[in-house]
Amino acid sequence: MPAPRTVLLTGAAGGLGTLMRSLLPEYGYTLRLFDVRPIEDAPEAITADLTDKEALREAVRGVDAVLHLAGISLEAPFEKILRSNIEGTYNLYEAARLEGVPRIVFASSNHAVGFTPAPRAGTPLDPSALIPIDTPHRPDTFYGLSKCFGEDLAQLYWDKHGLETVSVRIGSCFPEPTGVRMLSVWMSPADGARLFHAALTAEEVGHTVVHGSSANTRLWWDLTSARALGYEPQDDSEPYAEKLIAEQGELDPENPAHSHLGGHFVSDPPIWPY
Repeated sequence: MPAPRTVLLTGAAGGLGTLMRSLLPEYGYTLRLFDVRPIEDAPEAITADLTDKEALREAVRGVDAVLHLAGISLEAPFEKILRSNIEGTYNLYEAARLEGVPRIVFASSNHAVGFTPAPRAGTPLDPSALIPIDTPHRPDTFYGLSKCFGEDLAQLYWDKHGLETVSVRIGSCFPEPTGVRMLSVWMSPADGARLFHAALTAEEVGHTVVHGSSANTRLWWDLTSARALGYEPQDDSEPYAEKLIAEQGELDPENPAHSHLGGHFVSDPPIWPY
């Protein structure tokens, strides 16, 4: 696929969206920003909710692709998840279909498969022990359930309408890992930009699901489908391991928050504050 020139970035005021606002233009993208919250340094950004179908239709008009990061990113009552993550994602796909947008990169999550048992702790893992990309959906929360819906919606829109999607099951994208579990699923912001760029430009993706993380020494999941897009991760969480383990201890296989891919989302999920 030729490199998109203009990309709609939804969720542009969020944590990940803010990181990508600064990193993706280095790849030559012009970003059109969309968020329910105003973005102070971008007065031209579209301030609207995912339930606003007219605003979404206007936002996607004329763009070459969409990077969809918007929505609730923690657990919340089902009614809120339904409105933002399920109905909102449908509204985006329908707007993109109507306006002829050829590709969406969808921010899925490890929480779509959060109840999947984590591989054993330690470094490094045998490649045969890595969680495969075709592991069945096992959501750990209503939030994770909404990401399962998003992946299935993407498949439907590819099969029925020819709208391509790369669904990225993001681990944790922060400037540095903040916990021992995160050592296995961390994606540096720079690698996040590399992966999104690969997802935006790879040829003939149909609907492709990939794991989103750096090339961590303690990696839990298989990055083969991400690498097939042209993604070449450059970072590793291991330089942070000694300090985090000294502060927090090693993972306990008897602790459900340590023994499942979704971490504490399986037992005590953080709640969306808004």
